[in-house]
Amino acid sequence: MPWDVRSSNGVWLPQIGWWLDARYSTPRCVVSHAHSDHIARHREVVCTRATARLMQERLPGQREFHVLPFGVPEQLTLDCTVTLLPAGHILGSALVLLEHNEHGSLLYTGDFKLNAGLAAEPCATPPADVLVMETTFGLPRYAMPSASETGATIVGFCRATLTDSATPVLLAYSLGKSQELVRLVGRAGLPVMLHPHAARYTRLYEELGAAMPPHRPFDPQDHRGHVVIAPAGAEMINWINPKRTAAVTGWAMDSRTRHQLGCDEAFPLSDHSDFNELLTFVDRVRPRTVYTVHGFAREFAATLRARGIEAWALGRGNQLELSL
Repeated sequence: MPWDVRSSNGVWLPQIGWWLDARYSTPRCVVSHAHSDHIARHREVVCTRATARLMQERLPGQREFHVLPFGVPEQLTLDCTVTLLPAGHILGSALVLLEHNEHGSLLYTGDFKLNAGLAAEPCATPPADVLVMETTFGLPRYAMPSASETGATIVGFCRATLTDSATPVLLAYSLGKSQELVRLVGRAGLPVMLHPHAARYTRLYEELGAAMPPHRPFDPQDHRGHVVIAPAGAEMINWINPKRTAAVTGWAMDSRTRHQLGCDEAFPLSDHSDFNELLTFVDRVRPRTVYTVHGFAREFAATLRARGIEAWALGRGNQLELSL
């Protein structure tokens, strides 16, 4: 009997009675990572140690955690084991590998980054019968430059801005991307100041064993000569003058991003897999069936079908192609 995979408040697997990354409170949920759109006040949670710590920081409260180390299978139900493997997205982010006596294996990616970043464990690629994968950048136009190339461009932007006696402000999510930028900029020898939210999560990374270069909380009276990292729209950015701002996001591949965010530059450094990484991941996992979620799910499913792979956008209408 095949896996029954449903899009309901995240991903719902009725055959085993567990949710994956449910967006609202559930009795039992496997949580891939601690970004706000993947967590909720569940009663019982399976996740990694880092995700549990970050989740408690973001959603304090009583819950039962089953904290699993990477790569160690645990019994989830009488007929099914669960193994968490690195997803490469943020610290502690996990692929979820389910192996069922009757249904076979299912791999759920959550958000993942195939090529190694600077602030997450390298992504695994285990084989599986069924693959449920996020496809945020599931169009060919989101084939991004290499991270090393983009990283060098970001450092160059910061150096040039400092040379011109202005403050470089890098706009990035406080959890995950900010820590990657701390390592990128800090390892280049540039002094770093952080928005309070980014500073809080960077401190948690350090508590969880992820070493970080020297950095300071943002000081409105003493920020000159520093690279400032802050989320887009943060009020403190208005206190910095003169400055040059740069958004750091995979959406920088869209020319309109810089104008929409009102920044001087936009650099395509992402903690999600780009289009080519998505294809490579499928090739390595070698699934019989693929379900796509998030982003360009229908389009990427169609791309896989054109390559001879059974693929469907989960919870969305699928436009079937006709061979004429």
